Amino acid sequence: MSANLRIQNDLVRTGLTVDQIVRAIADGIVTGAFRPGDKLDEVSLAERFAVSRTPIREALWQLVPMGLVDRRPNRGATVAVVSQERLAAMFETMADLEGTCGRYAALRMNPWERAALEREHLASARLVHLGLEDDYESFNAEFHTRLYRGAHNEHLFELVTLTRSRLAPFRRAQFRLRGRLAKSWEEHDVIVTAILCADAIAAGEAAHAHVATVSEASAVFATGK
Repeated sequence: MSANLRIQNDLVRTGLTVDQIVRAIADGIVTGAFRPGDKLDEVSLAERFAVSRTPIREALWQLVPMGLVDRRPNRGATVAVVSQERLAAMFETMADLEGTCGRYAALRMNPWERAALEREHLASARLVHLGLEDDYESFNAEFHTRLYRGAHNEHLFELVTLTRSRLAPFRRAQFRLRGRLAKSWEEHDVIVTAILCADAIAAGEAAHAHVATVSEASAVFATGK
């Protein structure tokens, strides 16, 4: 089954929460189920997800700051045009922020944080082996959160989590590319090894390179090139 068809099938499933609806619409926009300029009609979406218009309206508002939806007075919501230039700029910033987190984490993580990072990373190899995309995606989010927390800088944590939230749909798209789960795990392994060795330079470079690779993988999936 093609990735786009899988996304379209997911879109017709009943979403019980606003977060589920946000995720489904966002994934649909990234992968082309919804095209730039398409009108996002609240009534039609409410019927699609078997919910009232209220959670649909809230979900659409949440997609606005992500840059995925345009909403103007008396004109409703439409799918935004996300240029490759803007996407590249966001990922460039994300790579720098994660690189900084990697450097700080290598220097500042305490022994318990390092042990937890290593333990969870090694356990995630099973998810890769079984090809469990959704489970690995959840682990991946937690892995990066551990990295951000391990930097022990609250302002940096706020900046990197905000940027990550705007890129979340594009970062999720990467895992639908063949072989991406294993490659992601290998990139994590380099980061973890550097952190365990307290090698700030290597950890920063590995974290930066990891996001740069994610950017390329996500863009390829999103544009279908």
